[in-house]
Amino acid sequence: MTSHTVDFDATQVPMMKIHDFPTGPYPTRVRIALAEKGLQSRVQFVMVDLYKGEHKKPEFMGDKNYSGTLPVLELDDGTCIAECTAITEYLDALDGAPTLTGSTPREKGVIHMMSKRAELELLDAVSVYFHHGTPGLGPNVETYQNPEWGFRQRDKALRGMRYFDAVLKAQPYVAGEAFSMADITVIGGLIFAALVKLPVPAECEALQAWYARMLERESVGSQPVFAALAGRHD
Repeated sequence: MTSHTVDFDATQVPMMKIHDFPTGPYPTRVRIALAEKGLQSRVQFVMVDLYKGEHKKPEFMGDKNYSGTLPVLELDDGTCIAECTAITEYLDALDGAPTLTGSTPREKGVIHMMSKRAELELLDAVSVYFHHGTPGLGPNVETYQNPEWGFRQRDKALRGMRYFDAVLKAQPYVAGEAFSMADITVIGGLIFAALVKLPVPAECEALQAWYARMLERESVGSQPVFAALAGRHD
């Protein structure tokens, strides 16, 4: 379910571009935020092929994102905003009624803390494992790999799953009583884990039950990455 102010007209938001890779875990975070805010119609998606290394090309890094990562939000005035948290903050504030990043100082603090924790302990750890402990994006893109570091980060991600399982035994959502950006970040981590075939430990029943609930949200379950994952099992 989306939440925005009664008098907010999304059609008044200038068209934006999002440079992304449709099934990427990080781009999916922003796609979920867009769906939660009802802003899909205000976005033109621009495909950047990760497996061809297009995000690392000098022109992309020079014009769109110095860090060479996805996604990137490009506004109608040419301003480019990278990093999922920053993009989500921008999108959440457009209607004057933030629902994903918190509306009070306490909410903002807790949501940002838990979202960052989800990045450090789960999502980014799986990403390092993908790039260093597996073939990753292939030899043309992965010019340096440290398998030992990759496997250490795989183990860190598993510890992160157990941490969030404990969190979700005590509360319905990652940052408390309501769905937020922090939930989206953990979703991204579990998507990436599925892509690299890193299963959630069987004992993490609260985390698995929470994830099943998240997949029932239209903003989550409708994302292209889940069709891609389902296709692997056909």
